[in-house]
Formats: sequence, C-alpha cells, structure tokens
Amino acid sequence: MRAKVTAHRGYRIATIDDRVYGAFLEHLGRAIYSGIYEPDHPTADADGMRGDVAELVKALRIPLIRYPGGNFVSAYNWEDGVGPRDRRPTRLDLAWHTSESNAVGVHEFADWCASVGSEMMLAINLGSRGLDEARNFVEYVNGPTGSYWGDLRKQNGRAEPFGVRHWCLGNEMDGPWQVGHKTAQEYGRLANEVAKTLRAFDPSLKLVVCGSSHSDMATYPDWERVVLEHCYDAVDYISLHMYFANREKNTAEFLALSAKLDAYIATVAATIEFVRAQKRSKKRVAISFDEWNVWYHSNAQDKEILGGAKGWPHAPPLLEDVYNFEDVLQVGCILNTFIRRADVVRIACIAQLVNVIAPIMTEPKGAAWRQTIFYPYYFASLFGRGAALRLAVDSPGYDSKVADNVPYVDIAGVHDEASGALTFFVVNRHASETIDLDVALDGFAAAKIVDIQAMTADSLEAVNSAQAPNAVAPKKGANATVAGGRLQAKLAPYSYQMIRLSAA
Repeated sequence: MRAKVTAHRGYRIATIDDRVYGAFLEHLGRAIYSGIYEPDHPTADADGMRGDVAELVKALRIPLIRYPGGNFVSAYNWEDGVGPRDRRPTRLDLAWHTSESNAVGVHEFADWCASVGSEMMLAINLGSRGLDEARNFVEYVNGPTGSYWGDLRKQNGRAEPFGVRHWCLGNEMDGPWQVGHKTAQEYGRLANEVAKTLRAFDPSLKLVVCGSSHSDMATYPDWERVVLEHCYDAVDYISLHMYFANREKNTAEFLALSAKLDAYIATVAATIEFVRAQKRSKKRVAISFDEWNVWYHSNAQDKEILGGAKGWPHAPPLLEDVYNFEDVLQVGCILNTFIRRADVVRIACIAQLVNVIAPIMTEPKGAAWRQTIFYPYYFASLFGRGAALRLAVDSPGYDSKVADNVPYVDIAGVHDEASGALTFFVVNRHASETIDLDVALDGFAAAKIVDIQAMTADSLEAVNSAQAPNAVAPKKGANATVAGGRLQAKLAPYSYQMIRLSAA
C-alpha cells in the first residue's frame, strides 16, 4: 500500500499559534491536590508544589493553562481561594460531588504557572454568578493598587497585577448539566454585557465566549449563531469542546473521529463567517478548542462518587483514564487536525494535564510518569510550531460512520522558517498494512533527515504505569530516506511517527 504527499514550501495554511498547545487544570479529582500540589511529597518545593510533576510539565513547553474549570467554575467563588489558607472555607463542589478545601487558589496557581513557564487562562463563573462578580475577579487579578480590589490583592501578598490576558466567559453554558445553564439567548446577552464591562476596564483582554459542549448537542450549531449575534464584536474567541471514546472497541471507527472533529471546526468556522457578514464586521473571531482528549476508560469506576454514594470526599481519584497505545494514535490525529486548521483554531487545551484524563499521572507521595499520550502532545508542542503546510495527500482510505474515505495516512506538515526545520507528524490507521509514504519536497531541495521518532506497540491495549513507566515510548526510527527531493518512509501498521528534516 502506498500514499503520496506533496509538500510545497509556498503552499501554507497559516502560522500555527503556539497557544494551540495549551492545557487545562480543574479543581477535579486529583488534578490539583496530589497532582501539582502535595506539600508532603519528597519533591515538594517551598510552596508545596511537586517538583517531579513540574519538570514533566516544563518539558511540554505549554504556553497557557486554563483554570480553575470546567464544570467546577460554574459554582465557584474565587474569593474562597485568596487570603490566609487557615481562613479559607471548605465548600461542596456540586459538579463532581466532592469537597473543595481552597488550599490552592489564583495566587498559588499563578506562582506555579510562572515556575513552569506558562500563562494563566482564567475562567469566570457565569453559572451561579454574574457581571459584578466577573468584574471584581478581573479587577482583583489585574487591577492597580490604590483601588479596592488591587489593595486586597496586595494585602494577600501580591502588589503587582498578575496581568492575565485570557478570560473565559463561563463554561459549557449550553449544557443542561451545568450549574446556571442558560439558553443561547440568555447566555449571549449576558456574555455581551460582561465582555463590554471587562473591555471598559481593559480593552486589550482576550475574551472567550462559550460555544457548544460537543457537536451532538441538540442546540448545535444554532447555539454558536445566536450567541455570536449577541456578542460578536465584544469577544475574540468562541470555545469548542470534544472528547473521544471507543466504547464499542472498534478501532477503525475510533480513529475516524478526527474527521468528525474537522467537520465540527468547519461548521463553526462557517457560522463565525456568517455572523461576521451579517454584522458587516471587520473583526475575525477565532476558535478556542479549550477542552479535548480521549475520555471513557474511567467512566464506570467514577459512577459511585459522581452519584453521591461516597459522600463529599476531598480530591478522590476521578476521571483517571489509563491511556493505551490506541489513544496515542487518536491524540496524534487530533493534533494533526488542529495543525491543518491553524487558520481558525488559535487556542486549544488538552483536558486535562495531571491525573484527570491527563498525559501525566502521579501516586500520592510516590512517582510521577508519562502516560502514552504524553508523547504525541510533546512532539507537536516542541516541533509543531511554524507554518502549517497545505499538503496534497493521496492515500487509500476506508468508509466509517462519521465520514467516507477516511485516509489511512493522517499527516500534518510544519515548516519553521526560524530554525529551518520541516516536520511531519504521521499516523498509519491501518491495522495490518505497512504503508510506503512518498513525499515530494517542493522547494526543499536541500532537505535532509535530522530525527525520526516512531511509536508502535505489540498491543493497542499497552499502557504505562508507575511500575512500567516506559512500556510505551518513542524509539529512534530508521525507515526513512531523503533523495532527489523526495522523502520516503515506511509506516508500520497502527503507528505514529515524527519525522524532522532540516530544510533551510
């Protein structure tokens, strides 16, 4: 089986926004407590943050991290997480049926983000709260001293404003499960008024309005149209969320879901353009895909806690998916889709970062390790920066429930002018066939191979664990050559590869 690709130096989609490699941390399960924060851990720093986790996070070069939710934020009072810890209240979290100690709040999270080289992207509660609380939160975080909220921040240990640029106006407000769920009309009007008010404080803020929780919502895509008709010129991004599952144990259908993702992005992009034309606006709203990942492995084991049978435990194990090799292929396809839609997807956040549906796992007082999906995220974040190339792909494919002729070869190409690097991220979706990949390198005559990292496994069910942290890991690849302006590589069945060339 053979797949042909043309990569032309001059055919570009867009410059990839570094923020596409963002992440998400919610006060949910062990994401915060025994995830990033564990004062009794052997590697904990003076602030109680785990050093082993911080090192793994730093390696990912994450530009921004969304916080504190998620469903959690829709009943969260940000004031509970500031001031002396011994005076912070414990609250019941209605979203995940747990208790929240508030030992970590915006100050602690800001310091942690600075330590790992990431910006904060803060979400505002527009479920149980409204405009005035939103304004107060933004003024507390970013306002000058000499004002009430700025002086309170100084009293709590931080005189200088945090300077947070990115703000999410609520979370999944289209979802009936959400505390304070609203119709599109109700939410669109509220979001517009909040955005106007925040812009009166600082017109340079980057504001994200809630789009659909997933593309199977009954209100999709009309939700996007109605919401944007209310607030198009007051916001910068519309958020989308999507999770991927293989409950039927059908790998072909599972790996075709990135085609559904692509259609989702295309539909919302078209809706954005419709509203822009309707309003005769010069502004171009973009997509913030600020929750995405594989999520289904842990569903059964979470039912007891989420159903209330365990009371209100603090930081119990929740949503702790153990990722397998099949998920490597899916995450590779998702990231490739974001690269290919760099024209409209400007922010994306893997959900989440530690323990909760995450690339990093920990044991309390014990080890931290990379889950299988860490690696495609790592390679894309490090080497998927630059211009997304518009590749011409001729690959055999297969028909699925969500799309026809899904190509067996899923590929994205990135050219970084600054470093002179040309990188391809390639997934072979075929179960049994090695595919001969032939890439014409037009305008890259001097290209030569710098690195190949390949991931395969004897079983799609192979996983990493504290006992075997490197059971699934990339290995140096060798089945590729460059000659006569062509890259040729052999793609093993069910495989992921990162192929990096020098192409100055």
